[in-house]
Amino acid sequence: MLEHVPEWLGASLRNIRAGAEHLAIVHPALGIGAVEIALSSPAFGDFAEMPARFTADGAGVSPPLHWSDAPAGTQSLALIVEDADSPTPAPLVHAILWGMNVATTGLAEGAIAADGAAGAIGINSYLSQGWLAPDPPSGHGEHRYVFQLFALDCSPEDLGDGPGRGAVLNAMAGHVIGAGILTGLYSRGEVVDAPVGDAAAIGGPAVA
Repeated sequence: MLEHVPEWLGASLRNIRAGAEHLAIVHPALGIGAVEIALSSPAFGDFAEMPARFTADGAGVSPPLHWSDAPAGTQSLALIVEDADSPTPAPLVHAILWGMNVATTGLAEGAIAADGAAGAIGINSYLSQGWLAPDPPSGHGEHRYVFQLFALDCSPEDLGDGPGRGAVLNAMAGHVIGAGILTGLYSRGEVVDAPVGDAAAIGGPAVA
């Protein structure tokens, strides 16, 4: 959809961004100060450019993900992916995966789809279930797509078919015992200058 935004308009909105301080992982109710989970992708590095295959300029499938074992006491896992740089009041939600089995240590390419993942697929910002392919406006600069993995000390609450961000955050409040973060960069028609950084560098908490 946003590929049709004129480059001049994207450039005029360049300084309008949701901000990393509004990402799910820094939500006060979650109280992140938990065990760090190493979250990565074989398709791109942390703070490196995501291949176009995973965006609206390519096949638009979700990228593969790997993570380390969840900490002791974990009973379920959740994943939220958000665009920290969308020209909107809050980050655009690109994916929600709720109630993953604790034994899960990764997701295959394309697994974040209405019929393709273990767990409940939530509603993204376009009100559909599955992976919302990154689609930044031309001229708006690079966007940070932040993959946030949460280990919970509770069995997954039944949030119905297609839970939204608010319902998932409410269900996670007070139950996060581990967290991992991976940031992929993407821009349309511009060279991405990938910075070196970690969760703290994008405004997220330093988990230890």
